[in-house]
Amino acid sequence: MLTIDLDLLEINGNENILDAGCGHGRHIWQVCKVNKGRSVAFDLDAASLKHAWTMLHEMDKAKETVGVWHLVSGSVTRLPFEDEFFDKVVCSEVLEHVPDDSTAVSEFNRVLKPGGILAVSVPSHFAESVCWKISDDYHNSPGGHIRIYKQSEIMELLKKYGLDIFAVRYKHALHSIYWWSKGLFGLKNEKAFVPSQYYKFLVWDIYNGHRYTKWLESGLNHIFPKSTVLYCRKPVAG
Repeated sequence: MLTIDLDLLEINGNENILDAGCGHGRHIWQVCKVNKGRSVAFDLDAASLKHAWTMLHEMDKAKETVGVWHLVSGSVTRLPFEDEFFDKVVCSEVLEHVPDDSTAVSEFNRVLKPGGILAVSVPSHFAESVCWKISDDYHNSPGGHIRIYKQSEIMELLKKYGLDIFAVRYKHALHSIYWWSKGLFGLKNEKAFVPSQYYKFLVWDIYNGHRYTKWLESGLNHIFPKSTVLYCRKPVAG
């Protein structure tokens, strides 16, 4: 399940691309299928990087990767890369976890080449607000979300560093329903009937991509999307 649309990243096939806060690697896996340059999976969590490595290694064996990839551990507020090194930077569902989100965006801008694209996704305000109201555990758990962004707030943060937003998309409304049900029946209650059955439906939909559920989610994305995705371009000086 991709939150970032790779078409809007405008990958030309031979670039340096960073997935900042890659988690288990869902975006970097797809990037490695189309980018013949260097793809970097970056995360603070060693277990997540190990999961990403396992999948990328299997993809290598299956000859599904077309470029080179690297795993790097660290914080998004102190990226260990040179200025203007990356053509594209992806940061999906990360900033809501980071205390100093402004420094993180500053770092993304620093390592991005002029003319390069930064894609950022954060939980949408309405869906996230409902999750917080339904369950205290949702945002009080270690490593959980520490803020809710209004769309205007995340846009202002990106514009603060001179980034030009050229597209906004809304994704994963069907997943909003799942997290609301998890909150209602208990986030740690894995045996709760409603969320467990709904989860099976989501897994089925991810693998099958039925056109009816695509139409349904496309409509609901205008009402209660789970994620807001912003695509920005770093201006070229002069």
